[in-house]
Amino acid sequence: MDEERQRRVDCFRCRHFYITWDRSFPRGCRVLEFRSRELPCLVVLNTSGIECQMFSPKKRSQRTGQ
Repeated sequence: MDEERQRRVDCFRCRHFYITWDRSFPRGCRVLEFRSRELPCLVVLNTSGIECQMFSPKKRSQRTGQ
């Protein structure tokens, strides 16, 4: 896979990604409604052959006064 594409679809930068309390399935995707051991973007790529179409970048918080 192209390195640029991997950086573009990164679960840690997606607003739908979350960490679960389940040790068996520690990573989850809210929009696709599943949990897995691997990053959800990799599960999507491995099962469908295309990169995740639900990726949405997190909004950056703007801190002022620092």
